[in-house]
Amino acid sequence: MAFPTTNAAQELPAINQILMACGQAPVTTLDETNPDVAIAYQTLLEVSREVQSEGWTFNKEPHYEMTPDSDTNHIVIPNNVLQIDLSASDASDKQAIRKGGKLYDKEHHTWEWTDGAVDCDIVWLLDWVDLPRPIQDYITARASTITSSRIIGDNGQYQMLQQKEAYMRAMALEYECNQGDYSFFGKPDGAEPYVSYEPYKALMR
Repeated sequence: MAFPTTNAAQELPAINQILMACGQAPVTTLDETNPDVAIAYQTLLEVSREVQSEGWTFNKEPHYEMTPDSDTNHIVIPNNVLQIDLSASDASDKQAIRKGGKLYDKEHHTWEWTDGAVDCDIVWLLDWVDLPRPIQDYITARASTITSSRIIGDNGQYQMLQQKEAYMRAMALEYECNQGDYSFFGKPDGAEPYVSYEPYKALMR
Protein backbone atom coordinates (compact mmCIF):
# COMPACT_ATOMS: atom_id res chain seq x y z
CA MET A 1 0.00 0.00 0.00
CA ALA A 2 1.39 3.43 -0.93
CA PHE A 3 1.38 6.50 1.28
CA PRO A 4 -1.58 8.88 0.77
CA THR A 5 0.35 11.76 -0.74
CA THR A 6 -0.22 13.96 -3.76
CA ASN A 7 3.52 14.60 -4.18
CA ALA A 8 4.73 10.99 -4.34
CA ALA A 9 6.59 11.45 -7.64
CA GLN A 10 8.43 14.48 -6.29
CA GLU A 11 9.03 13.15 -2.76
CA LEU A 12 10.29 9.73 -3.88
CA PRO A 13 13.74 11.03 -5.00
CA ALA A 14 14.19 12.68 -1.60
CA ILE A 15 13.21 9.46 0.18
CA ASN A 16 15.73 7.54 -1.93
CA GLN A 17 18.45 10.05 -1.11
CA ILE A 18 17.72 9.53 2.59
CA LEU A 19 17.77 5.74 2.24
CA MET A 20 21.00 5.73 0.23
CA ALA A 21 22.66 8.10 2.70
CA CYS A 22 21.87 5.51 5.37
CA GLY A 23 23.26 2.67 3.25
CA GLN A 24 19.84 1.31 2.29
CA ALA A 25 18.62 0.32 -1.16
CA PRO A 26 16.44 2.83 -3.08
CA VAL A 27 12.79 2.01 -3.76
CA THR A 28 10.42 2.55 -6.66
CA THR A 29 7.30 3.40 -4.61
CA LEU A 30 6.52 4.86 -1.20
CA ASP A 31 5.40 1.58 0.35
CA GLU A 32 4.31 1.93 3.99
CA THR A 33 4.85 -1.80 4.63
CA ASN A 34 8.61 -1.21 4.35
CA PRO A 35 9.66 0.04 7.83
CA ASP A 36 12.76 1.88 6.55
CA VAL A 37 10.69 3.71 3.93
CA ALA A 38 8.04 4.56 6.52
CA ILE A 39 10.65 6.01 8.91
CA ALA A 40 12.36 7.98 6.12
CA TYR A 41 9.06 9.38 4.86
CA GLN A 42 7.73 10.40 8.27
CA THR A 43 11.10 11.95 9.11
CA LEU A 44 11.04 13.95 5.87
CA LEU A 45 7.58 15.34 6.72
CA GLU A 46 8.64 16.10 10.30
CA VAL A 47 11.83 17.91 9.27
CA SER A 48 10.04 19.82 6.51
CA ARG A 49 7.59 21.20 9.06
CA GLU A 50 10.39 22.06 11.50
CA VAL A 51 12.50 23.86 8.90
CA GLN A 52 9.58 25.77 7.44
CA SER A 53 8.54 26.83 10.95
CA GLU A 54 11.71 28.95 11.11
CA GLY A 55 10.11 31.32 8.61
CA TRP A 56 11.87 32.01 5.30
CA THR A 57 11.31 34.48 2.49
CA PHE A 58 9.46 31.85 0.46
CA ASN A 59 6.83 31.05 3.12
CA LYS A 60 6.51 34.28 5.13
CA GLU A 61 3.73 36.58 4.02
CA PRO A 62 3.23 39.92 5.79
CA HIS A 63 -0.03 41.90 5.74
CA TYR A 64 -2.18 38.94 4.72
CA GLU A 65 -5.86 39.77 5.20
CA MET A 66 -7.86 37.33 7.32
CA THR A 67 -11.61 37.91 7.04
CA PRO A 68 -13.98 37.02 9.90
CA ASP A 69 -16.90 34.68 9.29
CA SER A 70 -20.03 36.69 8.53
CA ASP A 71 -22.14 34.78 11.09
CA THR A 72 -19.84 34.54 14.11
CA ASN A 73 -17.09 37.10 13.40
CA HIS A 74 -14.59 34.32 14.13
CA ILE A 75 -11.44 33.87 12.05
CA VAL A 76 -10.69 30.20 11.35
CA ILE A 77 -6.98 29.55 10.80
CA PRO A 78 -6.17 27.24 7.85
CA ASN A 79 -4.34 23.99 8.64
CA ASN A 80 -1.32 25.01 6.56
CA VAL A 81 -0.56 28.03 8.75
CA LEU A 82 2.48 27.39 10.96
CA GLN A 83 2.65 30.81 12.62
CA ILE A 84 0.28 33.75 12.67
CA ASP A 85 0.51 37.13 14.31
CA LEU A 86 -1.10 40.51 13.82
CA SER A 87 0.78 42.93 11.61
CA ALA A 88 2.08 46.04 13.35
CA SER A 89 -0.74 48.10 11.83
CA ASP A 90 -3.39 46.01 13.64
CA ALA A 91 -1.50 45.14 16.81
CA SER A 92 -1.83 48.45 18.67
CA ASP A 93 -4.70 47.41 20.96
CA LYS A 94 -4.92 43.65 20.31
CA GLN A 95 -2.81 40.58 21.00
CA ALA A 96 -3.60 37.60 18.78
CA ILE A 97 -2.83 33.95 19.43
CA ARG A 98 -3.94 30.65 17.92
CA LYS A 99 -6.56 29.01 20.13
CA GLY A 100 -9.05 26.31 19.25
CA GLY A 101 -8.07 26.52 15.59
CA LYS A 102 -9.12 30.17 15.47
CA LEU A 103 -7.54 33.60 15.92
CA TYR A 104 -8.07 34.67 19.53
CA ASP A 105 -7.72 38.21 20.88
CA LYS A 106 -5.95 37.67 24.22
CA GLU A 107 -6.13 41.37 25.08
CA HIS A 108 -9.95 41.46 24.97
CA HIS A 109 -10.52 37.74 25.72
CA THR A 110 -12.62 37.03 22.65
CA TRP A 111 -12.69 35.14 19.34
CA GLU A 112 -14.81 37.87 17.76
CA TRP A 113 -13.25 40.32 15.32
CA THR A 114 -15.86 42.96 14.67
CA ASP A 115 -13.71 45.51 12.81
CA GLY A 116 -13.64 43.59 9.53
CA ALA A 117 -10.59 42.06 7.86
CA VAL A 118 -7.44 41.77 9.98
CA ASP A 119 -3.88 42.23 8.72
CA CYS A 120 -1.73 39.25 9.73
CA ASP A 121 1.87 38.13 9.30
CA ILE A 122 1.80 34.45 8.38
CA VAL A 123 4.28 31.61 8.01
CA TRP A 124 2.84 29.00 5.66
CA LEU A 125 3.48 25.25 5.50
CA LEU A 126 4.08 24.57 1.80
CA ASP A 127 3.94 21.30 -0.12
CA TRP A 128 7.22 19.69 -1.09
CA VAL A 129 6.81 20.68 -4.75
CA ASP A 130 6.56 24.36 -3.79
CA LEU A 131 9.80 24.47 -1.79
CA PRO A 132 12.90 26.06 -3.39
CA ARG A 133 15.56 23.50 -4.32
CA PRO A 134 18.16 24.68 -1.75
CA ILE A 135 15.55 24.26 0.98
CA GLN A 136 14.59 20.82 -0.30
CA ASP A 137 18.26 19.81 -0.27
CA TYR A 138 18.72 21.04 3.31
CA ILE A 139 15.57 19.27 4.53
CA THR A 140 16.68 16.05 2.82
CA ALA A 141 20.16 16.27 4.37
CA ARG A 142 18.76 16.90 7.84
CA ALA A 143 16.21 14.11 7.45
CA SER A 144 19.06 11.78 6.40
CA THR A 145 20.96 12.57 9.59
CA ILE A 146 17.94 11.90 11.79
CA THR A 147 16.92 8.77 9.89
CA SER A 148 20.45 7.40 10.25
CA SER A 149 20.24 7.75 14.02
CA ARG A 150 16.85 6.01 14.02
CA ILE A 151 17.49 2.98 11.84
CA ILE A 152 21.30 2.58 11.77
CA GLY A 153 22.77 4.05 14.96
CA ASP A 154 26.33 4.26 13.63
CA ASN A 155 28.23 7.24 15.09
CA GLY A 156 30.65 7.48 12.17
CA GLN A 157 27.85 7.64 9.61
CA TYR A 158 25.90 10.08 11.78
CA GLN A 159 28.85 12.50 12.02
CA MET A 160 29.46 12.30 8.27
CA LEU A 161 25.82 13.11 7.56
CA GLN A 162 25.94 15.98 10.07
CA GLN A 163 28.75 17.55 8.03
CA LYS A 164 26.66 17.28 4.87
CA GLU A 165 23.69 18.76 6.75
CA ALA A 166 25.77 21.75 7.93
CA TYR A 167 26.93 22.40 4.36
CA MET A 168 23.39 22.24 2.96
CA ARG A 169 22.13 24.60 5.68
CA ALA A 170 24.84 27.07 4.66
CA MET A 171 23.61 26.83 1.07
CA ALA A 172 20.01 27.34 2.24
CA LEU A 173 21.01 30.43 4.22
CA GLU A 174 22.92 31.77 1.21
CA TYR A 175 19.76 31.38 -0.86
CA GLU A 176 17.72 33.06 1.88
CA CYS A 177 20.06 36.05 2.07
CA ASN A 178 19.98 36.52 -1.70
CA GLN A 179 16.20 36.27 -1.84
CA GLY A 180 15.55 38.43 1.21
CA ASP A 181 17.77 41.40 0.22
CA TYR A 182 18.89 41.67 3.84
CA SER A 183 21.47 44.16 5.06
CA PHE A 184 23.20 45.03 8.31
CA PHE A 185 20.44 47.58 8.93
CA GLY A 186 17.62 45.15 8.19
CA LYS A 187 14.70 45.82 5.90
CA PRO A 188 12.03 48.14 7.33
CA ASP A 189 8.48 46.98 6.64
CA GLY A 190 7.31 48.46 3.34
CA ALA A 191 10.62 50.22 2.64
CA GLU A 192 13.51 49.60 0.28
CA PRO A 193 16.50 47.74 1.77
CA TYR A 194 19.56 49.81 2.66
CA VAL A 195 22.30 49.56 0.04
CA SER A 196 25.75 49.74 1.59
CA TYR A 197 28.73 51.65 0.16
CA GLU A 198 30.01 50.15 -3.07
CA PRO A 199 33.58 51.30 -3.88
CA TYR A 200 33.27 50.74 -7.64
CA LYS A 201 30.64 53.50 -7.82
CA ALA A 202 33.19 56.04 -6.57
CA LEU A 203 35.48 55.08 -9.45
CA MET A 204 32.71 55.78 -11.93
CA ARG A 205 32.59 59.51 -11.05
